[in-house]
Amino acid sequence: MEIPPTRNSGLLFRIMISLRNLIKRITNPLLKTGLRFYYRKPRKYNYDGISVMVHPDVFPPHLTFSTKILLDYISNIDLKGKSILELGCGSGIISLLASKKGGNVIATDINKTALEYLQKASIENNLTVNCIYSNLFDNLNSYTFDYIIINPPYYPKHPKSIEEQAWFCGTDFNYFKNLFKQLSNRLNDKNILMILSIDCDLKSIKNIAKRNNLKLTSIFEKKIFGEHNFIFKITPII
Repeated sequence: MEIPPTRNSGLLFRIMISLRNLIKRITNPLLKTGLRFYYRKPRKYNYDGISVMVHPDVFPPHLTFSTKILLDYISNIDLKGKSILELGCGSGIISLLASKKGGNVIATDINKTALEYLQKASIENNLTVNCIYSNLFDNLNSYTFDYIIINPPYYPKHPKSIEEQAWFCGTDFNYFKNLFKQLSNRLNDKNILMILSIDCDLKSIKNIAKRNNLKLTSIFEKKIFGEHNFIFKITPII
C-alpha cells in the first residue's frame, strides 16, 4: 500500500535533496583529495571473477560510478574477436573484462604506474592485454578499432600531476579539445563510447565535439543516488 506524502515527508525530501546537492558541489571536484586516506595504499577491485590491485596514484573504481556502469554495459556486448581500445585505462579492469569476453585488447595511459599494475593483473588473471604508453592516440596511428572505450577526466581545472590528469581536463577543456580533434581524423573506428556524468559541463563538451564535426548521442543512461550517468556514442556529423 502506498503511503501518501505528508507535509513533513515533503520537507524531509527537500532537505535530503539540498544536502545531497551541497555535498556534490563541495566534494566532487575534490573527490580524489577526499579519498586520499582510503587510497593511501593499493586496494583490490573485483568484477566478474577478475581482480586488480589499484595503486593510490591511479583512478579508483571502488567509490565512483562510471567504471561499474561501463563494466555492466560491456558485459552485454559480444566482443569475441573484436579489436578494442581502452583509452586512458586507469586500473584496466575494463580492458581485462573485454579480454575475458574474447576481445583483442589494447590499453593505453599516460600513467606508467597504471600500465605496470595492469600488466601484472593481466598475468595474474591469465588474460591478454597489450599495454601501450600513449597520450591519447599519439602512439596508436597504425591501429583501428571496433570499440574505443573512454572514461575521461571532465572537471575543468588544470591538472598539476599525472595523477590529477585522471580527474581534471584543463581549465579550457583542453583534454576534450585534443581528444575530439584526433577522433575527427579516425573515421575507420566503428564504435566510440564515452561515459559522462550530469555533474560535468555537458553543453561545453558537446560544443567542442561539434566544432570538430562530431556528435555525442546518448545510448544508455543510469541514475544512481540522484546522479545521472550517460554512455555516449561518438560519431561524425554527416
